[in-house]
Amino acid sequence: MSALRPARPEEAEAVRALVQRAYAPYVPLLGRRPAPMDDDFAARIARGQAHVLERDGALVALAVIEARGDHLWIEDLAVEPGRHGQGIGRALLAFAEAEARRLGLPELRLLTNERMTRNRAIYARAGFTETALREEDGFRRVHMVRRLEG
Repeated sequence: MSALRPARPEEAEAVRALVQRAYAPYVPLLGRRPAPMDDDFAARIARGQAHVLERDGALVALAVIEARGDHLWIEDLAVEPGRHGQGIGRALLAFAEAEARRLGLPELRLLTNERMTRNRAIYARAGFTETALREEDGFRRVHMVRRLEG
């Protein structure tokens, strides 16, 4: 598995296109575009929050993370749809955990949509616990946390 690296400014459009492909299947499920589809990736890249995985010259995955006081916030994890089942999602979560540990942060936090049951199951298998269900910006969002041991 190749290592994630910081996204470069000239990759903002490629990152945006990857996210559009990754989240497109959720549009009919939610009845609207998931919030990550409308993120400002140029700004994320400029702030050093966007990290990409490249294979054969193409971007195949994205992790957008932010250090927030007492935790590492996972804003977005996106995998090229044709690459599902290859362990890339696990690699993205391992990257986020390694970054949290490097920064001395004791937990990872994220949210997902209530209807994204596959994602909720993936996060649960990765050790995340659902902590809240909230209506936010017209979405029913499930907040999740994973405490890091030792």
